[in-house]
Amino acid sequence: MQTSPDPGSQPFYHGTKAALQPGDLIAPGYQSNYGQRKKASFVYLSATLDAAIWGAELAQGKGPGRIYIVEPTGPIEDDPNLTDKKFPGNPTRSYRSRSPLRVAGEVTQWQGHSPDKLKAMRDNLERLRQQGIEAIED
Repeated sequence: MQTSPDPGSQPFYHGTKAALQPGDLIAPGYQSNYGQRKKASFVYLSATLDAAIWGAELAQGKGPGRIYIVEPTGPIEDDPNLTDKKFPGNPTRSYRSRSPLRVAGEVTQWQGHSPDKLKAMRDNLERLRQQGIEAIED
């Protein structure tokens, strides 16, 4: 697994449905938003708004999807759930960390995916679930 370049050199995003404030920490150890919702060993972030939009749209829970600008508080690494399986070379610029992410702000203006695209993604995730394939592997 490759470690990302300097985390301070670019903005990072985290998509969720949780209502957070600047200064809040998003930490591992809580129930995951995906798959079987087991305790998460990592927190996830992306350097692309599109990946964060998917996170906000697909997260469990009620309420609107939210996208936060986050700052890693420790080392980050390529997210193997995407880079090893779906997108070699990490074009989604998706990462994970065992250290908390600090909320720096919120992206309030963003365009979600089309209903058809969102349905196709949810259908695909459901197919994987039925095959016993976990969406996130720690």
